Amino acid sequence: MQLIDIDNDKAFFERKKLEIGVTLNDEQRQAVLHTEGPLLLLATPGSGKTTTLMMRIGYLIEEKGAHPSRIKAVTFSRASASEMKERFARFFPQLPSVDFSTIHSLAFEVVRHYFRVAGKGFEMIEGDGEREDASVGAPKLHKRMILRELYRTINGDNITDDQLDELTTYISYLKNKMIPESEWHLHKTDVPEAARIVRAYESYKREDASRILLDYDDLLTICEQALEGRPALLRQYQDRYDYVLTDESQDTSLVQHRIIEKLVRPHGNLCVVADDDQSIYSWRGAEPAYLLNFKDAYPKAVTLFMARNYRSSADIVNVANQFIKRNKNRYEKHMTTDNAPHLPIAIKSFSEYPKQTKYIVQEVRKAANLAEVAVLYRNNSSSIALMNALDRAGIPFYMKDADNRFFKHWVVEDVLNFMRMTFTDKRPELLEKIHTKMNGYVTKQQMAQLMAIANGESVFDNLLEHVPLQAYQVKQIEQSRDTFQEMQGMPPLEAIRVIRDRLGYEKAIEKMCEKLGFRKEYLVGILNTLEEIADSLDTMEAFAARLKQLEQVHKQAKMKRGQQAVTLSTLHSSKGLEFDQVFMVDLVEGVIPASEEIKAGSKADGSGMGGNLEEATRLFYVGMTRARQRLELITYQQRDGAKVTESRFVGAVRDIMNPSKESAYGEVRAVPKGSKATASAGNGGIVDAIPPNAILRRSSLVEGIFVIHRVFGPGTIMKLTKDQLRIRFQDGERSLSIAACLERGLLTPHEEA
Repeated sequence: MQLIDIDNDKAFFERKKLEIGVTLNDEQRQAVLHTEGPLLLLATPGSGKTTTLMMRIGYLIEEKGAHPSRIKAVTFSRASASEMKERFARFFPQLPSVDFSTIHSLAFEVVRHYFRVAGKGFEMIEGDGEREDASVGAPKLHKRMILRELYRTINGDNITDDQLDELTTYISYLKNKMIPESEWHLHKTDVPEAARIVRAYESYKREDASRILLDYDDLLTICEQALEGRPALLRQYQDRYDYVLTDESQDTSLVQHRIIEKLVRPHGNLCVVADDDQSIYSWRGAEPAYLLNFKDAYPKAVTLFMARNYRSSADIVNVANQFIKRNKNRYEKHMTTDNAPHLPIAIKSFSEYPKQTKYIVQEVRKAANLAEVAVLYRNNSSSIALMNALDRAGIPFYMKDADNRFFKHWVVEDVLNFMRMTFTDKRPELLEKIHTKMNGYVTKQQMAQLMAIANGESVFDNLLEHVPLQAYQVKQIEQSRDTFQEMQGMPPLEAIRVIRDRLGYEKAIEKMCEKLGFRKEYLVGILNTLEEIADSLDTMEAFAARLKQLEQVHKQAKMKRGQQAVTLSTLHSSKGLEFDQVFMVDLVEGVIPASEEIKAGSKADGSGMGGNLEEATRLFYVGMTRARQRLELITYQQRDGAKVTESRFVGAVRDIMNPSKESAYGEVRAVPKGSKATASAGNGGIVDAIPPNAILRRSSLVEGIFVIHRVFGPGTIMKLTKDQLRIRFQDGERSLSIAACLERGLLTPHEEA
């Protein structure tokens, strides 16, 4: 293991301080100086990891003599790679750039080389694809087009956009987790015959012997297989780089990790920067467990921690630090900050859902700088009501992940078709689109007979007079006819409620969810959102016009990046961002955590903290740590007449800020007789037993003494600074917070001392 004395390289750090004004703390310097061998650098939110990475690369070049072309820096997205490249150029303008790229870019290069040598062609079937304007640059074949056709062939029906998204995610999951084809059927998804469709998809891509079709996931799997099966090819890429760094590695999948393993095998000079507490993409194949078992792949790896948060106020850091400790499958970390307290985290609980949106508008209006305000939510469906309210209030907004699919969703189209039927009931093509989703009980055969009648009369009269019906159908069709007539001129909000209830649309949706595996909460949420848009509008024509207007506003919102506009973003897309003021909304059970996460968590081990629930906890933590100064958590007790329950995560935050004997987890830990204990807000209300011989005074910490850490075992104190101590354990050196060690009694004297 490389032992580092951070004082030996003061000249480099002093020079950088003078040149670019960057000053690193002891943890960051350790990360810069530990250049040889595998390193796992665990960086908590706001700890300056990008700055540290840039300084590490500069140190490799200026002090270690590494050539820039022999350093490879891999990150998760193109935006991150561009940002790192720009940051490096600002820090070291006199140096050539190193090789910054995404893992997919690296894989593409390997695959292109592999196929060129093999004399085989390939065509990418990803990209924009399925555009409304498919003229310029659109691929002849596209992944989503192929999957649509295969679904139709296998299931005899058209795939919905939601199902298509789920199917593509399922394919990515299988490929990134390196799951063999024989086990595909064991991994469930709501898409009917998903495993069969994927097999057909893989066969289709290889039908042409001269040219293989590839998607982004294929780049990774074929790259990994090529490097594994072609030693000469592997050596060629291994010989390119002496140092490899990977950023955002908590988002990296198993196949991506395997590619990197092969690349660094000769020298082992790998720096993996990650935060296991921010791993939120397991649903698309990310492998957080890989980080926890890092030493399985790299037995000589050293683990270092960067735990000082420079972003958020002490109010936010202290609560977020304790909140994430709910999770068990994680590295023990103690996030600290030198930032002063600003405002305690605010928890707002409203009696009903509409008051949440009104409150957001009211508070955003007060903001001096809209660009420093963000509203974060779990699901994209939450954005539509917010967008509607902000647009009405004349407040500009930027949507981080604007998605126009809401306005093209079949539920929205169904509601509009119901409304169109109130203007005229003489269009059988309208009834054909909704007849299976209302309580007329018209069969497909009867609908086909109706479509053949072209007399320009009422579709209901034609059914009653010209189509053979069962006795029970007659009454239902008569009632439907009368209901549509009553709806003429009805305000849109009332009309939607009639469609949902009296015309039986909501019951039809429930049956479709049971049969086809749709998520009822999501579909009902669309109906709820339509009601919110309809509220205060006088006519159904005005409602349809408002939807078209909002669709345009929605498209324009993604163009307002960097402008004076409040940011609307999902929690997933907010990672890497930061704002002075953050609102987290729709914090209710069933949303965060989602219903399926709650069920999976309960089944896992009986504790209610299974893997899916731990990921939901991490997602909530990501949202909390986006805020610099002001964080508000918003929940409510009722939505659309139904009671809802406050998110357990909100309750956990409340307990951390106001600890009680019984915690949010419903457990009280016994304190051994004669031991000291603490029930501080720093422990979420859980009383932790502290060993009677624990080191609780700073004066007891001396360089050179032997200690035992409750988690990491025996070690030697190598260095003390103002607020950190460096301990050499059997598996490497770690920098730890002195305050955390003393407050929680993490250290005890070693018997040999």
